[in-house]
Amino acid sequence: MEKSLVVVESPAKAKTIKKYLGRGFEVMASIGHILDLPPRSMGVDLTSGNFTPEYVPISGKTKVVAELKKNAKAADIIYLAPDPDREGEAIAFHIASVIKEARPSDPPKIVRVRFHELTKRAISDAFLSPDHLNQDLFDAQQARRILDRVVGYQISPILWKKVQRGLSAGRVQSVAVRLVVDREREIEIFKKEEYWTIEANAKAKVDPSFMVKLVKIGKLKADIANEEQALKIKNDLLNQMASVASVQTKERIRRPGPPFITSKLQQDAARRFRFSTKQTMRIAQSLYEGIELGEEGAVGLITYMRTDSTRVSNEALNEVRGFIDGIYGKDYVPDKPNFFKTKKSAQEAHEAIRPTSLQFTPERIRPFLSLDQFKLYSLIFDRFVASQMTEAKYDQTTVEVKKDEYLLRATGSVLRFAGFLKAYRETADEDDQGAKDEAESERVKLPLLKEGEEVLLKDVLAEQHFTQPPPRFSEASLVKELEEKGIGRPSTYATIMSTIVDKGYTEKTQGRFYPTELGRVVIDLLLENFPDIMNVEFTASMEEKLDAIEEGKQNWIGTLRAFYGSFKDTVEKAQASMRNIKRMEEKTDIVCKKCSSPMVVKWGKTGSFLGCTKYPDCSTTMPFKRVDGKIVPEEQKTFSHVKCSSCGADMVLKRGRFGEFLGCSRYPDCSSTMPLPTNVKCPKQGCGGDVVAKRTKRGKSFFGCSNYPNCDFVSWQKPVSRQCETCDSDYLLEKVTKDGIRLICPACKAVIAAENGE
Repeated sequence: MEKSLVVVESPAKAKTIKKYLGRGFEVMASIGHILDLPPRSMGVDLTSGNFTPEYVPISGKTKVVAELKKNAKAADIIYLAPDPDREGEAIAFHIASVIKEARPSDPPKIVRVRFHELTKRAISDAFLSPDHLNQDLFDAQQARRILDRVVGYQISPILWKKVQRGLSAGRVQSVAVRLVVDREREIEIFKKEEYWTIEANAKAKVDPSFMVKLVKIGKLKADIANEEQALKIKNDLLNQMASVASVQTKERIRRPGPPFITSKLQQDAARRFRFSTKQTMRIAQSLYEGIELGEEGAVGLITYMRTDSTRVSNEALNEVRGFIDGIYGKDYVPDKPNFFKTKKSAQEAHEAIRPTSLQFTPERIRPFLSLDQFKLYSLIFDRFVASQMTEAKYDQTTVEVKKDEYLLRATGSVLRFAGFLKAYRETADEDDQGAKDEAESERVKLPLLKEGEEVLLKDVLAEQHFTQPPPRFSEASLVKELEEKGIGRPSTYATIMSTIVDKGYTEKTQGRFYPTELGRVVIDLLLENFPDIMNVEFTASMEEKLDAIEEGKQNWIGTLRAFYGSFKDTVEKAQASMRNIKRMEEKTDIVCKKCSSPMVVKWGKTGSFLGCTKYPDCSTTMPFKRVDGKIVPEEQKTFSHVKCSSCGADMVLKRGRFGEFLGCSRYPDCSSTMPLPTNVKCPKQGCGGDVVAKRTKRGKSFFGCSNYPNCDFVSWQKPVSRQCETCDSDYLLEKVTKDGIRLICPACKAVIAAENGE
């Protein structure tokens, strides 16, 4: 009997496949990549112009490689079954090369099997018609890997020399950091402008009364710039009779969105569940590779989760249409299946992310899933079902009310037929004003009105507002921005999100990305010296070239040659001309308090600071800030009520690589530190500790009890010492939104506006 060896990436996937293949098949896992470029050298030949890579076994994979060679010697046919994408193809090629090494004289038959779901039908079909290794797909991955290695290994050493050791520059990650830095600078230069809105409660002969908003004054848009103008309009309208100028009712259609692609799944999971992109992909991977469902064994619940295609197989379309008919009725099944546009770069062989079988409803398999798995599977399931349902229909009524030169408007929407909304409603981004307005219109209830009918305007509200700067990026909005600009691909977004924080270039606070000083400095240096690498359009065009290599339309070596020719010259110039931040000594008018010598701006491990020019004889340092371009010393805030645990001196506020903390005022004689207090006592009964600001190992800020590990209280939001107005909670949680700071009660979830910007 012919002996067959099947090689996949993960043990979970191996277990699921083994269940369907049965006897005669040995299934083993490579546990990801087995070969890669060497970790401490370039590993790419840059002299010949052929960019020949040097692949070496990955650290810790010696045992896997040995087992692979051993099993390969006993097999007649070897099926390579890693994931059906570029990374999977690279794994397959590397496994094939190791096998050929093990059997140079009698190489076994090596074939490639690809499937996009771990179901019996998909696996059987793949093994009945095995394929060849795809050289174009491998070349595209190899080109990306070499490109990233060349960029990283040639720019990073320059940053080590000019800024600090340990820094790295990535072809895609650096552009992502640039987006965060650019957004922060937009926010910093943003000038708020005052504006006012006028709303009135309109009372007709029939209920209900409704709110109308001033939209026009004469023929012009109602732009109200100051209080004086607003109060005049308010007085002109208060308790006045106005006439209904028009009543327009029309049908509004809302169509279902496509089933999930990777980026949209990451965005919706971030908005709905606050999942990080990395967390979403980890959970999706487990659902794809197989979950133990009692007597049914391991079952792959979703199709492959790294995809930018919205295509759905005919079998899945037939199944979902039957499911909708059985659950919701015929009115919810469109006459023809819904089809959606797919991005130009998408691989049509791939499908969208969907359940592998609709018999596994979320409720049915809930006992076998963790809470996070259940949440994500439900989201994927519901979105897929909704994508093949009929459109939702609204009756949208717009009423315009006129009083003299003032035109006021109200819009209300009544859901006449729910359609796909019966199954799924996408979570709107908190920065999406259009979605907020649409949701508000669904809450408005309008009476039956006729043109010419009179209404009484009462309770006229004149409200002051200020224009808001663009919001900082969340993970969801940054993934959306990268996707729209063509930067990165589905498999890279999760890595980008974690890397830009891990490297210290950005911080995540309350779910938003803030650039660090290090991030700003590095981005400015890269923009000055590597404008092409930092150019969004250039990065996007490189992604398109990699796609062209995958499609067999472009040669990978030629693509790298075209890039490296100009890049090599740029590197040589940067080595000579890049500003040396380490040696930076910017002169100031500030004098040292201890020895009266001039102080200069220097750069250290925690960023820039003021240092004495007499160093090392005088080690005085102090923080500073720039005000209108001038350097101003920043007085250290003293926490006289908090004493140093080592020497009893007052503690002062300091800022380090991982944010603010308290340090002893006697530094450098005493180097004691402690977390920043919040003046909130730990809410855990009987604890008695204080809530303090902390950082994770990756630099993400959170708040925890000072009595840890004896107390495990933690919060991602900053606790504020203020009693809830609705219940008896002694503290509230601070949430930063586009509209400002809001305080949320952790007990009753009441939302309260912060006072005095606290």
